[in-house]
Amino acid sequence: MKPPPFAYHRPESRAAVDRLLADHGDEAKILAGGQSLIPILNMRLSAPARLIDINGLEGEPGAPVRDDDVLRFAPLVRHAAAERGWHPLLDEAMTYVGHPAIRSRGTVVGSIAHADPAAELPAALLALDGQVRCRSAAGTRTLPASEFFLGALETALAPGEWVEEVSVPAAADGAGYAVEEFARRHGDYAICGVMAVARRGSVRLVHFGVASLPVVTELADADALPDALRDVEMTEDLHGSARYRHHLAEVLGARAAERAFKAAA
Repeated sequence: MKPPPFAYHRPESRAAVDRLLADHGDEAKILAGGQSLIPILNMRLSAPARLIDINGLEGEPGAPVRDDDVLRFAPLVRHAAAERGWHPLLDEAMTYVGHPAIRSRGTVVGSIAHADPAAELPAALLALDGQVRCRSAAGTRTLPASEFFLGALETALAPGEWVEEVSVPAAADGAGYAVEEFARRHGDYAICGVMAVARRGSVRLVHFGVASLPVVTELADADALPDALRDVEMTEDLHGSARYRHHLAEVLGARAAERAFKAAA
């Protein structure tokens, strides 16, 4: 299949991207890695009048940048550039993201902006208390991850805004991290996955692939997990029933919490 016709733009600066979005609004889509956008176009699920290809932006870093105790990901940092040695949770999470060919082109910022509730990186951002910096012709603003994701493929981006940076705190001393995931095949989106961050006698679990948004819980230990998940409305689809996802969420959550506590100790 082929995408519908569109006008193509390749700006050389972030300010030029701002102007294009201000001029064309919802008619325009940003293209970075294209690992989600291009299949959507080819299947005619979206038909933007214009594509803004940001791969021509000048002076953009191609790797994460450590700024004191913060890791910053610019819009052209590929998954492959972020998958080893930057943060223990990201190191493990990246092993589940697609396949090497996808990670060589897909971008960290693009995954966050796409906001798929079954994807690993939005869940990791929530688990780590990350932030999203949005910009437009009117200026910039920074949102915590907890306020950025509004629903399946839905974010708090205002008209004319785009994501110029994602940041997370660097790994903390005394913290433990773990990722558990179940999918039909390696590289597929998760039927159920869990990000775990343990510190100071508590653990944060972020379940993804189970609902229209990642599910965040703060627990003293995994024994409280069934109660915490009891009222969560789980997704039911051809990959698994809601009951099946509840079972996976409890089993994988307990496993991730145990590993995170052990790493913290």
